[in-house]
Amino acid sequence: MVNRRLGIIVGVLLAAGAIVDGRAIVKRRAAEDEFQGQVELAKAEGDRIRAEVVLPRAKKMPRGENFAGALQELGLSVVEVTDATAAAERAYNLRQIRAGNAITVGRSVEGALREINYKIDADRMLHIVPEPQGFSAEVKEIPTHTEVAVVSGRVGDSLFNAVEDAGESAEVAMRMAQIFGYDMDFYTDPRRGDIFRVVLEKKKYEQGETAGYGRILAAEYVNGSRKYQALLFHDPNGRPAYYTADGKSLAKMFLRSPLKFGAPVTSHFSKARFHPILKTVRPHLGTDYGAPTGTPVQTIGSGRVVFVGRKGGDGNMVHVAHNNGYETYYLHLSRILVRAGERVEIGRTIGLVGMTGLATGPHLDFRISQKGQFRNFETLGLPPSDPVNKKDWAEFAAVCEKWLPVMEPTLEIQAQAGSKTPDR
Repeated sequence: MVNRRLGIIVGVLLAAGAIVDGRAIVKRRAAEDEFQGQVELAKAEGDRIRAEVVLPRAKKMPRGENFAGALQELGLSVVEVTDATAAAERAYNLRQIRAGNAITVGRSVEGALREINYKIDADRMLHIVPEPQGFSAEVKEIPTHTEVAVVSGRVGDSLFNAVEDAGESAEVAMRMAQIFGYDMDFYTDPRRGDIFRVVLEKKKYEQGETAGYGRILAAEYVNGSRKYQALLFHDPNGRPAYYTADGKSLAKMFLRSPLKFGAPVTSHFSKARFHPILKTVRPHLGTDYGAPTGTPVQTIGSGRVVFVGRKGGDGNMVHVAHNNGYETYYLHLSRILVRAGERVEIGRTIGLVGMTGLATGPHLDFRISQKGQFRNFETLGLPPSDPVNKKDWAEFAAVCEKWLPVMEPTLEIQAQAGSKTPDR
């Protein structure tokens, strides 16, 4: 009886051991299968990385270097350079390669050449890839999307630097200066502590980098106690135009300065000024702006070029006739960029600052006359353009309602403005 019981117990124990061994085997096999699966996944991921991942090496095109030279510096062999350049020339005129644009060579993790990209502009890329026989090339559009953004900041030493401190390109500062250029001279009028806000369209690449800017939808510049606002709308002919919140046009017949960003006035309009070279007292019927040689000079209004060339002590001069009997004169230029008889639009660059003729240093002597009488441009009231048409007022009111609240100052900007006393 006892032996029988012992036999039963031993049998149960053996069966239990067999079950435990079986489970261990199953677990071990599952673990081996999982490990093998991980190995296969890792191998597949490694294959994918080797096949798909491209490691870029980029540089900006140096001034004076050609496309082939840049490729050689980026590590391509002589044969690769020759074949890639030949393919590129079939897709794009390499004589239009510009210094400062990015060129990128992409290689696999093992070092194999995968692609070459040259950024033509914000929207286009010259894309070159190796083929079994040589290379192929094409100009491709760079995918972008547009979003509306608000840019704001406080001016320190200049509007340029303030915009760049806000993380944006100097292009935004230039376009603000164009919008408000009828009322402000962006060299002489801005003060430390001024506030700006801009609502604009931003073009962005898929990676989130800024590709460029679209329309400025609204803008505001607080210059001390004066507030300038601009809202994008359309004129009676349907063309884009900027207006104040009460419907007045920002555009006037003339810009406020003959220089893109103005410049310090070194000599004012006077009926009796001591001439620094001739050493006599004589009328100075213009305004002198001190600026470096080569600074672009713009026509303050649309008109027709009457005269270009050298004119005695005035040096190289451009003379433009405008509507309503106005005429403007740009003196002492180092270079003239327009022809006599040519039609020029407001803001067109017509020459470069110089010191030709009777001049002690580089500057622009700018003069304006009305019906034959020279006028003081610094005190001249500029005739405005037409306001928002009455029939368009409801549409314009909707624009104001949409964008004016967006330009409300942020708490951060308010704090910055409150903590600084503007220099006067």
